[in-house]
Amino acid sequence: MTLLAVERIKLFTTRSPWWCAAIAIVLTAGFSALIASASPAGEDILVSTTQAGSQFGTAVIMVLAALSVTTEYRFGTIRTTFQAVPHRGSVLTAKATVVGLLALVIGEVGAFGAWALGYAIRPSATLVLDSSAKWINVAGVGVLFALAAVIAVAVGILIRHSAGAIALLLIYVLAVENLIQLIPTVGPKIHEWLPFNVADKFLHGAASGQQDRASDVVLSQGWSLAYFAAFAVVLMAIAVGVAKKRDA
Repeated sequence: MTLLAVERIKLFTTRSPWWCAAIAIVLTAGFSALIASASPAGEDILVSTTQAGSQFGTAVIMVLAALSVTTEYRFGTIRTTFQAVPHRGSVLTAKATVVGLLALVIGEVGAFGAWALGYAIRPSATLVLDSSAKWINVAGVGVLFALAAVIAVAVGILIRHSAGAIALLLIYVLAVENLIQLIPTVGPKIHEWLPFNVADKFLHGAASGQQDRASDVVLSQGWSLAYFAAFAVVLMAIAVGVAKKRDA
């Protein structure tokens, strides 16, 4: 049995991934239905507007990914896995791959579900997926979910405690990056290079996710995706390196 199959079985035999997947999809798609329903009559909504709930979906996916690691440390199953497969890097990479693929599927289901609900409630020409930018706006959500899951797995490996890892991830994703730009002088410069702000540039292009201002990220959409992916890979490599030096 391959490591990927082992990690898949471990992940899907617990309840938390199923609950987190359902919540992430409902949040991502539900916000679209809520916004479309609440918009004034005669006012068109944009494709990016249908994806307004993806930020909350990302937070839930990161909780799922962090729990996939921290619960193993909590119940000691990671110790048994490391005894069976001494090469810890392969084990943790397999876990990140499985969680990332699951996050990708959840993100695509949630994103296209959100778009479909928005289109069904408020059909208009602005919601037709007739350009690469609109396709990236929807299909890119799954890619962002997958990379965010890898980041969360890395944080889970580094912290190893569920409460600490989840609190750190939620506070960072939902608050820290926005607050940093409020620091006088250097805040906006730092904000340009923060990973989730850069990921937002990948999804929305020149416009920010808030629709009312341009993104402050200087990278193109393609380079923004590469930057976010590199951040996830580097953080995962650091986590694997630390895991090799610690007791399980």
